[in-house]
Amino acid sequence: MPSPATADPASTSPAGTLHTDTVVVGAGRPPREPGRGVNPAVELTSTFSPGGDVGYARVGNPTWSAFETALGELEGGVALVHASGMGAISAGLSLLAPGGTVLAPDQTYNGTEDLLAALAQGTAQVERVHATDTDGFLAALDRLGEGDLLWLESPTNPLMDVVDLPVVLARARERGVTSVVDNTLSTPLLSRPLQLGADVVVHSVTKYLSGHSDVVLGATVVAATARGAALGTRLQRHRTLHGAIAGPLEVFLALRGLRTLTVRFERACANAADLAGRLASHPAVERVRYPGQGAMIAVEVVGGAEAAEAVCEATAVWLHSTSLGGVESQIERRRRHASEPLVVPVNLLRLSVGIEHVDDLWADLDQALSRGVAAGADASAGPGLSASRP
Repeated sequence: MPSPATADPASTSPAGTLHTDTVVVGAGRPPREPGRGVNPAVELTSTFSPGGDVGYARVGNPTWSAFETALGELEGGVALVHASGMGAISAGLSLLAPGGTVLAPDQTYNGTEDLLAALAQGTAQVERVHATDTDGFLAALDRLGEGDLLWLESPTNPLMDVVDLPVVLARARERGVTSVVDNTLSTPLLSRPLQLGADVVVHSVTKYLSGHSDVVLGATVVAATARGAALGTRLQRHRTLHGAIAGPLEVFLALRGLRTLTVRFERACANAADLAGRLASHPAVERVRYPGQGAMIAVEVVGGAEAAEAVCEATAVWLHSTSLGGVESQIERRRRHASEPLVVPVNLLRLSVGIEHVDDLWADLDQALSRGVAAGADASAGPGLSASRP
């Protein structure tokens, strides 16, 4: 796998050939003028004097624009920042025409699952295909057309299944089906779905892009084309009318975090590759789910739900918490959430690998797995957590 730092998309910077490492540091900065700050200001205002591009802060803010410029360069499109990842997902799903069909993998991020379930209770149809069933996607797309929506994650969260994006997105474009790809786990360092034919890219900026677990933000990105501009107008109108706007300070912090994306992600990916190899031979692990790149791993542990919970409780370096993409390593049993799809095994642990020393991460995980299996064995001998509990 090439390191994220060398997986260089073409930049829209004046030079046009800058490496990704350089783009994340320089994109979205103010013009170079004598006495002007090198960082964008935090515009804490609710309204603006007339005559400019923006009159009211629910429509736009210069601090947003700086981050949107930077992310747009990374993804090769035009970005909009939203109040949260769910705000961005909601905006993406709003592109579905009334009475249309959403085609999606059989397992997605559980927040997306909730929104898909809500759509299915209305006039929309929701069709599911296993993420790795490329033929199934193609056959389903042949039944769809304009007004319908293709929703993809690759890899999926948390099962780490990989969709054949180039093939599936090409068929969606042939059929006129609007396609949205959640690129949160891969980031634009590993995947640029717009170049593969996607209409919209979605991010939970909370995760890798900001990278420090201190903001809640989302983003959508569309291609810099006439079709992309039309979709971008709809997404911006959804953001404005629904009021799901970001705070300027949070966006400033996200842009500051973005500056170190390549170095953070490169270290986290290297750690994950190392740990995935070690986990594959651990006696407490039944299965390792790792797509071969990125910084996310899912494992199914011996001993069921009881053992999985015990592993989380036994870690000292790994944080037992809900989220991913921060500098810190995080671990959790996903089926502890009632909204997690039932296809997710009860003993599955999602590991978001951070930038700590890999030997410390392994020592902590190794001892926790061993203690977890012992706890699971003890629990199976008497009353305990039911393996069927969501």
